[in-house]
Amino acid sequence: MEKAKISVIQLFALMFIFELGTALVVSYGTGAGKDAWLSILLAMSGGIVLSFIHYFLFHRYSNLPLTGYVRKIFGKYIGWIISLCYCVYFLYICGRNVREFGSIIVSSTLPETPLLVINIALVLVMCYVLHLGVEVVGRTAEVFIVILFLLGAVGNFFVLVSGDVDFHQIRPFLEHGWKPIFTTAFPHLIVFPFGEMIAFTMLLPYLNRPELTKRVWLTAVISSGLILSWTVLLNTSVLGIDVMQRSVFPTLTAVGKVNLFDFIERLDAIVVFTLLITVFFKASIYLYAAVIGIADLFKANTYHRILLPIGTIVIFLSLTMASSFSEQGEEGFLIEKYISFPLFIVIPLFMLVISIIRNYVKNKTS
Repeated sequence: MEKAKISVIQLFALMFIFELGTALVVSYGTGAGKDAWLSILLAMSGGIVLSFIHYFLFHRYSNLPLTGYVRKIFGKYIGWIISLCYCVYFLYICGRNVREFGSIIVSSTLPETPLLVINIALVLVMCYVLHLGVEVVGRTAEVFIVILFLLGAVGNFFVLVSGDVDFHQIRPFLEHGWKPIFTTAFPHLIVFPFGEMIAFTMLLPYLNRPELTKRVWLTAVISSGLILSWTVLLNTSVLGIDVMQRSVFPTLTAVGKVNLFDFIERLDAIVVFTLLITVFFKASIYLYAAVIGIADLFKANTYHRILLPIGTIVIFLSLTMASSFSEQGEEGFLIEKYISFPLFIVIPLFMLVISIIRNYVKNKTS
């Protein structure tokens, strides 16, 4: 691990931007119909529970990243294999985020630009910033979170005053009961994006004030969850649930409808720029977690030598994982069910139980 420290504000900025990611733009939580916003709040409560699990494990192994304390808990060999699985999966999700960003840019802004060019440009910038170190990433997030708030405020203001908002479209509440809300929240919404916060267990040892970890994590989960819930509620109010469920990028569609005085229009550029910020940081965190994890597992002195080769792998993954955006979405649901859920929820719970039992036995024998 590099010798670096990040502040509490920088960690919050990274976590907050990471949680928003592509969830701000893609069709999110629509399985719950008009109650999608409520399903997100329910999933957020699950994210809060997960934050306590990760905090407890970090508190027990405060000087170790995820790949370190997994080996402590499961043993040298099994723990090494599980840690490698986490690193590989972090790379896969990084590639998914790069692909989603490239697909949105091609479909909305640069239709004549090859997807390869967009993906290469994004990954090269990510590798350059990560080469400078995690402190640079944290300081950059401090600047861009302010820009993100300004873009969000402007976008929300123009949508609300455009006259396209009809809050009657989110009624009646609980139209189909609680079942679709629960089945949408668990496991889909709790895995994406709240379960993905496990990537930050690779960065927590860098925090300069580790005693504030729990407060920062909870604040990031709650604030991002509320914003995601509000975004889905606003999109439903503008588009209606039928259009929401058919739309691939509902936020882009909702903001694109704004037309004030035949002068203020084409505000979908705000959404594209917001997506650029959130995806850049989310994919960068995943890439950084993967490279420092691999460096830790293979006992490399530094991660800088493997950063660009692994970045090349990310580009390859982003181009070959699916033939179209819709196919990628279908693949994502299967991946979440059979891989994300065990890695992000089941294994951390299992580690918590083992750690508690070991701590109990140790105290009893002493």
